[in-house]
Amino acid sequence: MGSLELYERIAGERVVPVLAIERAESALPLADALQTGGLAVAEITFRTSAAAEVIGMLRRNRPDLLVGAGTLLTAEQVRQAVDAGAQFGVAPGTNPKVVEEALRLGLPFAPGVMTPSDIESALALGVKVLKFFPAGAVGGIPILKSISAPYAHLGVRFIPTGGVSPENLRQYLELSSVLAAGGTWIASRDDVAAGRWDAIRDRCREACSLAREVRK
Repeated sequence: MGSLELYERIAGERVVPVLAIERAESALPLADALQTGGLAVAEITFRTSAAAEVIGMLRRNRPDLLVGAGTLLTAEQVRQAVDAGAQFGVAPGTNPKVVEEALRLGLPFAPGVMTPSDIESALALGVKVLKFFPAGAVGGIPILKSISAPYAHLGVRFIPTGGVSPENLRQYLELSSVLAAGGTWIASRDDVAAGRWDAIRDRCREACSLAREVRK
């Protein structure tokens, strides 16, 4: 799957659950909760030692789920994610070595940005889909509207993460610069550890319903 097709799929989902999974055995019931709730994408963060194993399990057993790797901080982690079968990668910042390794391996990659200088650094590396992080802490929607405007004609799109919630999801998705919104509220680490699959499913349904309303 090429980058264009992949990002079209993510744009269709509009919401990307950001997941920290401690135990690999949680992966499949979590995937089922997401898909039953209407979401077919997941970002598995490399904040836990199980990340690569989880990505591999999902790719083998839930082929309809679009599986990405998040919090990729080193070139080695990029290689681990690709070896596990990740279909896209995400990072909190723009590290040229990490971005270059992802591009070398053909992994669609969204580095994190917070300022115009960050955006231009990412553009210089050849990427136009960017993670806006930490969205809430730096000013949220007004800041994203301001920093995205000078680059709109270049086709730059953003995935805001960090502070996105059910309360502000609509406002983010209404921005033309936003490809999709990412967040942990869909399935928190505690929810996953406790196996609260029904609650996760219901949050997915709520997010999908809101996203459909925004499209109208």
